[in-house]
Amino acid sequence: MADSNIDRRTLLAGTAAGAVAATVGTTGVAATAAAAAPAVAPGAPAAPNDWKHASAGTRGSEIAVKAGRDKEGRFGIMFKNTEAYAPPEDLLRSLAAQMGEPTTPNPTDLDNPRIPAGFTFLGQFIDHDMTLDRTPLAEAQADPLALTNFDTPVFDLGSLYGRGPAQDPDLYEADGLQMKIVRNANGVDDLPRRTDGSAILGDARNDENLIVAQLHLAFAKFHNRVLSEGLATSLAEAQRITRWHFQWVIIHDFLDKVAGSEVVGRYLNNKGQVKREFYKPKNPNRPMMPIEYSVAAYRFGHSMIRAGYLLNNRAGVSAAAIFGQPGADLRGNRPLPARLEIDWWHFFDVPGRPAAPRNAARRIDGKISLPLFNMPTTVVDDGTPSLAERNLIRGVRLGLPAGQDVAARMGVTPLTNAQLGLPDPDNAGWQGKAPLWFYILKEAELTHAGERLGPVGGRIVTEVILGILEADKEGFLKRKADFRPTTPIAPATGQFKAGDFLKFALNL
Repeated sequence: MADSNIDRRTLLAGTAAGAVAATVGTTGVAATAAAAAPAVAPGAPAAPNDWKHASAGTRGSEIAVKAGRDKEGRFGIMFKNTEAYAPPEDLLRSLAAQMGEPTTPNPTDLDNPRIPAGFTFLGQFIDHDMTLDRTPLAEAQADPLALTNFDTPVFDLGSLYGRGPAQDPDLYEADGLQMKIVRNANGVDDLPRRTDGSAILGDARNDENLIVAQLHLAFAKFHNRVLSEGLATSLAEAQRITRWHFQWVIIHDFLDKVAGSEVVGRYLNNKGQVKREFYKPKNPNRPMMPIEYSVAAYRFGHSMIRAGYLLNNRAGVSAAAIFGQPGADLRGNRPLPARLEIDWWHFFDVPGRPAAPRNAARRIDGKISLPLFNMPTTVVDDGTPSLAERNLIRGVRLGLPAGQDVAARMGVTPLTNAQLGLPDPDNAGWQGKAPLWFYILKEAELTHAGERLGPVGGRIVTEVILGILEADKEGFLKRKADFRPTTPIAPATGQFKAGDFLKFALNL
């Protein structure tokens, strides 16, 4: 494919003489890709209010400010001996205002050479699996702060399997074993959908964009192939195999990419035992999720999202914007268009498939891409379109500690506000500290050139995820700590990453 340069502003506008242009980072090549496509796909419905992970609140996340910093339920405080950090909102808005990516950057300056773009959306899929709340409605209404943890943040693929074929039969084929996959009117494999276009899923959030929706579809195909290859003869066994391979990828590929193998090794030994330093839930059987993780550290992924992505390179390059013209961008809750079907080697290293062009994740730094800096009204309509501003203000309102306070508690030398580049860093309103979410983004930028998380962010993300994996009585760390993926699923025993998962799932 010939290299070409696409104006990022064209991407955000979504149209240019009837064409959508998508700026995409590609590992190994300084390239961008454009795809001719209708500004609005024929017959396409208006995009619904989606991408709620970027704007909506989560039941129970207010526990620290409404019930006390020592309380735990669905959520809790990881560093209980830290104080809530509450700088003035005008300072937070000034910080948010400088977090927008430049309008005309060199696209390759944004490329993260360590992390292909697929991990951005795998991270979103992982987050949805952790935060799925299946608490019965009556109990949820009676317990808005989620002081009783009816659900748990285990990696059980609840979004895929729902409550099982008896209670969620629309997720399954008639045999009650295989996941339902349809060939849609556009001639491509898709998730089962309702008449309004929304997918029938255990977690509707996995249909909020067409990338995570297709990743969900790949998980359904992995499960079905486990059955078709005779590796399982029951639903329970197929689910266990799929879940354990998912958990393996989380530990040995996702965490390795975003935090580093030495950080993973700090908390997980070769016997499958997890070391605990600061993540010590009071109820180890129903572990709380720390707000330092969910409201700050794990939101590093917001900095990894690009304005648009190359999807396939078949009869001409097909690419699309995250937010553009409805029907031509990547918003979900609609049947998958054939033009936007993904060839996954453009997002992950898939063995046997081309290494380029491949979308790179955006570097983890103190900036976010313009579509998230100025989200459309179909996503948020309350007058605060900046995801940066929303995250910073939410952190204060939910009682997050300051970045420097958490660093000091962890024994990490804190970065100063001047090093972090805060606006007016000596302003008394900052109290010599910085918001935890921003601190973690800038820490990654300053310590690892944005290629992976720094010591505070990396350790929080890794310890919490491994701690939750260890708490799962049905997970492989508890059931079979010496589990290793083997052939025919893995190319060799113990060698298994996201690309291998997709290669098996799609029978490539």
